[in-house]
Amino acid sequence: MSERKVLNKYYPPDFDPAKIPKLKLPKDRQYVVRLMAPFNMRCKTCGEYIYKGKKFNARKETVQNEVYLGLPIFRFYIKCTRCLAEITFKTDPENTDYTMEHGATRNFQAEKLLEEEEKRMQKEREEEELNNPMKVLENRTKDSKLEMEVLENLQELKELNQRQANVDFEAMLKQYKEFEEEQKRREQEEDEQEMKAMLEQAQNRRLLVDSDSDEEPVKSRAKPVAEIKPTDILQEDPQPQNKKLKTESWERSVGKLNTKSQLAGLVTVRKQKSSPALANGTGSQGATANTDSLPTATGTTSSLGLLGAYSDSEDSASD
Repeated sequence: MSERKVLNKYYPPDFDPAKIPKLKLPKDRQYVVRLMAPFNMRCKTCGEYIYKGKKFNARKETVQNEVYLGLPIFRFYIKCTRCLAEITFKTDPENTDYTMEHGATRNFQAEKLLEEEEKRMQKEREEEELNNPMKVLENRTKDSKLEMEVLENLQELKELNQRQANVDFEAMLKQYKEFEEEQKRREQEEDEQEMKAMLEQAQNRRLLVDSDSDEEPVKSRAKPVAEIKPTDILQEDPQPQNKKLKTESWERSVGKLNTKSQLAGLVTVRKQKSSPALANGTGSQGATANTDSLPTATGTTSSLGLLGAYSDSEDSASD
């Protein structure tokens, strides 16, 4: 790979460049080149517009038997982008331009036509002046007269502009300075007003903060009330207050079973045959048993049983 970069190559002593065979290529050989369209054109086959600057892979060849001052003329072959029709154009070194040859028409160009017309008129005038000296004098008088008219028109336009637009630059600059000063003064006044408003707001905020700080110690003197949470019954606290709270919550949810009034309702008195005299006593005792506690109720039932047995024994003895 390093042999490609060698600048000096080795030539043997018996090297003869005349013995190297030369390639015989045809004169009208075509080459593929990349070019852009030199002007706007329209295809004759399909009417497609091809604009200047569009790129093509063109075939290039040298035109035979056409030379301008020793410069060869080249022909280019391109294809339409829509119908693939062949379009050819060639170079024009005389006018430093290109000429359309086949397959398309060159679009209208007003600037080029105007330049061609000016060149034609200038050429005709030069030819007339060469053969007729009186024509030269007439052309000079016409040119001088035209130049004087142009100068007069220009002077009239200048005077008209001066009459219509009398601009006093000093007065304009003075007015602009006054406007700037007035604008600065307004900005300063607005800034001062904003600063005053901000200071008033800050002072009001300080007064509010001071008043709040005076009221806070009075409120802090009140004793805080302990809040009772529903989950406090689940926590075991050795203090008696917490125990009392636990029992109260338990009694509210389940109820009391150790009260006398509730247990008295559960006791029923057994009815027995007895004398009328004892019936009044037992009735009163039964009424009291309903109001007494569970141990008293059981005592009355046992006493009633004994009285009933004593009355039965008396009846049997009398019989």
